[in-house]
Amino acid sequence: MGDPLGVGAEIVVRALSDPELRRRARFVIFGFSEQLSYTADQLEVPFGFHRDRPESIRPYAHDLVVLDYDWMALPPTMRRGSSRLGGEASFAFCEDAIAATREGLVDALVTAPISKRSWQLAKVNKKFHGHTELLADRCGARHVAMMFVSPQLRVVLATIHEGLMSLRDKFTIGCVYNPIELADRALREWWGIDRPRLGVAGLNPHAGEDGQFGDEEQRVIAPAIVMAGENGVDVEGPFPADTLFVRAAAGQFDCVVAMYHDQGLIPIKLLGWEEAVNVTLGLPIIRTSPDHGTAFDIAGKLKARPGSMLAATRLAIELAERRIGLVPPADPGDSTTEDSV
Repeated sequence: MGDPLGVGAEIVVRALSDPELRRRARFVIFGFSEQLSYTADQLEVPFGFHRDRPESIRPYAHDLVVLDYDWMALPPTMRRGSSRLGGEASFAFCEDAIAATREGLVDALVTAPISKRSWQLAKVNKKFHGHTELLADRCGARHVAMMFVSPQLRVVLATIHEGLMSLRDKFTIGCVYNPIELADRALREWWGIDRPRLGVAGLNPHAGEDGQFGDEEQRVIAPAIVMAGENGVDVEGPFPADTLFVRAAAGQFDCVVAMYHDQGLIPIKLLGWEEAVNVTLGLPIIRTSPDHGTAFDIAGKLKARPGSMLAATRLAIELAERRIGLVPPADPGDSTTEDSV
């Protein structure tokens, strides 16, 4: 359900009140049943569910189950924003949902937004800046990457939550090579693309222009591209980012490898604001999420739109269907099935 003080409850209720989506899978929500019920009443949408406790999770015949953490429920008058209590609750939801997915009790995980500041206030282990780091640790994944998927673009990030001024000290050949390799594998296995075409962005203006504006393209990015090519990846670059995304949106590349967070996220959100989805690559489980945050400023005002949560849930279903064989890998565009995930 994400941070209970954010828009998580609202986008979950709005998404799961969609009849077409509800027909495609069975759903288990880790969160607060009272808050979800109250939100559904405010929205005036049907939201019947079976209630259970997290420690009792098992396969369910019900199409919607809420695993209720009622002993952690927040005061209804609590101010919206980052908080220790919100961090403790959202972290508990995540921990249990990850464990359930690893154990095979659910086929895919969709995470609503959390507040990194709330996790900090809750004294969550400092290495867990957000979902991605927690997922990597709990799944024992050596290398993970954030991929963002929209109807027009797919983008994977070489670095994630790094301050721009500290990026230089952590910018290595490995941090560029790993997302190239992970994206290639995901596009083959999850999207059924036989030979994905990847384009790699430069770090500097004009991709460095032969070292005039920085040498990272020659010293770091180009060697990573050569290594990936030698391992069978169809990859080109580094290209100036300002033109690469135009080419990718026109269909010349199946995925762009961006060097840092905002370089990749700005074009994704500009072109697919309510349709973009975050997918974590490199995990043994399927995990997707909306591409936006907690939106504390509009939480509780019934203004949050569910487009990205709907897209994240649909993509999780499609990837799960493909993994368990309900959709042939050779036909990635067909996600229709009468079976339930």
